[in-house]
Amino acid sequence: MQRKLLFFLTALIAISTIACGGSSPGANNANKPAVPERVCEPISDTPIEAYKRLYAAVKAKDTAAVKAEMSKKSQEFAESLAMRQKNPVEKVYENGFTGTTFSAVLPEIRDERVAGCWGGVEVRNDKENRWEDLPYVIEDGKWKFGIGELFGGTYQSPGKGKDTIEREAANVARGDGPINTIRVENANTSHSNTNSKTSPKFDGPQVEPLPKKK
Repeated sequence: MQRKLLFFLTALIAISTIACGGSSPGANNANKPAVPERVCEPISDTPIEAYKRLYAAVKAKDTAAVKAEMSKKSQEFAESLAMRQKNPVEKVYENGFTGTTFSAVLPEIRDERVAGCWGGVEVRNDKENRWEDLPYVIEDGKWKFGIGELFGGTYQSPGKGKDTIEREAANVARGDGPINTIRVENANTSHSNTNSKTSPKFDGPQVEPLPKKK
């Protein structure tokens, strides 16, 4: 069962890219109402420390601790995913929505970015030989994993990650131009953004795509 779930988790990465520039979610769809701007005071916690807590909780197989590292929207996302997959929620939380937690030791972490209530941090996925840019949001005085905000379209990127910047530079060197088309897709959603100034790829958390509603 775990191998089957991992297959689905890995498969979605091929189609789950999202704008991680500084644009608001409303920029992706002119018909959507603008998301109210949140205001957050600086806190002593950091996205890096939050990821370390998530990694430790996954390794301890402590579902309650993994859930505690998720934002409220991420918890709602997990419940919905568990219901649609007809799996226990413990299975959904098993790897913390990121392939980086398969590492036997704490993986390399870099490029922490914070802008107001929103954060991002790159974590090495050694199994797939790539970087995952993980989304974070301040909630209840701590940084929480923002997979729910990400797939709900309310995540506001704190800026391009180092990996995206490097890949864009490589594209330019090859004459391909900067990355300028961003899509996030699952069975029910699809968003695009063609503004190259605020549209890096998101190679982030892994989840099984939600099945189409009949």
